[in-house]
Amino acid sequence: MYYSDYSNYHPYYYGQVNPYMPAEDTIGAAQETQSDDKFLYPQNLQNALDLIQEALSGETEDRMFYAWLLQAAPSEEERNIIAGIRDNEIGHYTLFNQLFYELTGMMSQQMQGEQFIEPESYCEGLGRALLGEQNAVQKYRKILYAMQDRVHINMMTEIITDEIRHGILYSYLYARNSCTA
Repeated sequence: MYYSDYSNYHPYYYGQVNPYMPAEDTIGAAQETQSDDKFLYPQNLQNALDLIQEALSGETEDRMFYAWLLQAAPSEEERNIIAGIRDNEIGHYTLFNQLFYELTGMMSQQMQGEQFIEPESYCEGLGRALLGEQNAVQKYRKILYAMQDRVHINMMTEIITDEIRHGILYSYLYARNSCTA
C-alpha cells in the first residue's frame, strides 16, 4: 500500500477515517465550492489587501479613542496599560504600511475611517476596545492566510498575538472596574 492510500487516515484516529477529510465521492464537489475560500492563495490576496487598507484607515479615529480612554482611566496603572496598547497599535500601523508596500509596490491609499464617537463611560470604552480587538483578530487572520513570505507571516503573527494580548488586558481592566454589559 502506498502512502497516498492512507490519506484519509491520521495516527490519532487509530485507523478510523479522518472526519476532516471529505469522502472520495465528494472531493470534486468540495473543490468546486472552494474557489473563494479564505485559505486559497492567490484568490485570497485581494481581500487581504483590502483588509490591510481597512486597518490603516482607522488611524485617526483610533488615536482619538486612545486619547479619550487614557484621559478617562481612573489610575496610573490603567493609563500605563492603555498607553502600552496604544503604542503597540502605532507599531501595527507601521507594519501594515510596510506590508502593503511590499505586497503591491505602492503606498496604501488614504481611506476615510469611521468617525470617533465618544463613549458614554469608561466601561463602555473598555467594552468597545475589547470587541475591537476581537474583531481585529478575525480580520487579521484572513490577511495572514494570504501571506506567502516568512517575514510577512511573522509580521502578521506579531500583530495578531498583540491583539490577543490586548484583548486579555482589556478584559482585565473591564473586570477590575466591575463593568457590566
